Amino acid sequence: MKVAFKAQMRNIDKMAAEKYGLPTVVLMENAGHRTAEIMEKILAGVAGRNLCVLAGSGNNGGDALAVARHLQNMGAKVKVFLAGEMAHFSQATAAMHKALMAMGVEMHVLESDRDWDRLHFALKFTDGIVDGILGTGFEGELRKKTLRLIEEVNEAAKPVLAIDVPSGVEADTGRIPSVAVHATATLALGLPKIGQLLSPGADVTGQLFVDDIGIPVGLLQQEEIKQALLDDAMAAGLLPPRSRAAHKGSCGRILVVAGSHGMTGAAVLAASAALRAGAGIVTLAVPQSVHDILETKLTEVMTVPLTETAEGILGGEQALAQLLSLAESYDAVLIGPGLGRAVETMELVRLFAAKVQKPLLLDADAIYAFSRQPDDLARLPQVPVLTPHLGEMAGLLGVTVPELRESLLPIVREAAAEYQCVFVVKSECTLVAYPDGDAFFTTKGNAGMATAGSGDVLAGTIAGLMKQTESALAPLLGVYLHGLAGDLAAEQKGESLIASDIREHLPAARMKLREIQLK
Repeated sequence: MKVAFKAQMRNIDKMAAEKYGLPTVVLMENAGHRTAEIMEKILAGVAGRNLCVLAGSGNNGGDALAVARHLQNMGAKVKVFLAGEMAHFSQATAAMHKALMAMGVEMHVLESDRDWDRLHFALKFTDGIVDGILGTGFEGELRKKTLRLIEEVNEAAKPVLAIDVPSGVEADTGRIPSVAVHATATLALGLPKIGQLLSPGADVTGQLFVDDIGIPVGLLQQEEIKQALLDDAMAAGLLPPRSRAAHKGSCGRILVVAGSHGMTGAAVLAASAALRAGAGIVTLAVPQSVHDILETKLTEVMTVPLTETAEGILGGEQALAQLLSLAESYDAVLIGPGLGRAVETMELVRLFAAKVQKPLLLDADAIYAFSRQPDDLARLPQVPVLTPHLGEMAGLLGVTVPELRESLLPIVREAAAEYQCVFVVKSECTLVAYPDGDAFFTTKGNAGMATAGSGDVLAGTIAGLMKQTESALAPLLGVYLHGLAGDLAAEQKGESLIASDIREHLPAARMKLREIQLK
């Protein structure tokens, strides 16, 4: 499923009218009907329930007025509060208002103190609220009237269904300039919006529903919309069936270069995750002085000691030669987890990346190696995969994390094109961006995965899949399986899960994906 910017969604609505003869009032009617059905689902029935519908003066408000009519027809006791100016109603919104007037639905324009008292009383005794105050067009600061209304809604602490986006959330970024409606659920009209997936907007979206509201599918699947959800349907096409004649060599030979004093755990998690992801052979190359520790910790993963420039520090021409020679026998290389940031280690990473001719994944300290010279990434012989968290991504680009968050997708997309890399940016909704502009948002994962080592497991998972699927698709499949494994782990451990729990649920995640493929 595609994910839309607000300008893209406006263009879809425009084309629906001009090319397919579907005027705004038709889509508004469909949106109202579907929203009413979801409210009925949330409340387990609306007949006899007291419901408040809050409507602005834009088309989002028109959708809300349509919802009010359908809820009234379903037996609900509906009160509508108008937050906008009726003089600003579009033709479609005015038509919905006229229908409610004819039905005798109780409506109030929020103007006087008495109107606000009515609202406060109604919210205290309502069973549910429909938020149609602001739509996707909102950005910037809230007007005082709207700010007060949103605060009243949040203070009521009742179930809220937001139409398209919770009021106060910027649809393109998820930014909340001041305050936003805390929705129990949100119905995205046509396509999901980026602001529903990225925090802080994601934190107030609640359960996300999506409905096409009758928009022709061709408009919703336009190639010009280059961002999509990494959902079950997409993931099902990424993992090919395994042949009965498969052997360990055909399932992928993966070289992991990782570990240093105090950070052997990162190396263990990454290498063992590659095996759990289904790779046939995984070899872990480590500094000589920590080799014995890792050889004791690991059973199925092979280990190779590398020459050090000092105890625990990897670097120098001899280590570089060893790594390049080793890499010739492997299908893909992961370098970076727990490697350390000594000057000679960083130089080794850059020289190795510039010379190795295999699919390459850079994680953690290997990303830091390019933080002062990111232009070098564009000159690498392959298109590397980088797996930074927000702090590492900001450091690589020379910006702050708040600046990165302000415009996450455009910044990451531009960086992928400029540096000719695949970026897997880890956050509350992991983003995968390709040099051609394609971008994908994960649908899996949970807050319990915010734990040390989770990123090492992700890097190992992606690396372990680089032979089992096309190497360019491994980031997508890896992100999906890692998130799904985290969700399965959370069912047992909740917010107390640790990185090894994610790793140990990778087999169950693969099995679940196979089940999805068979449906």
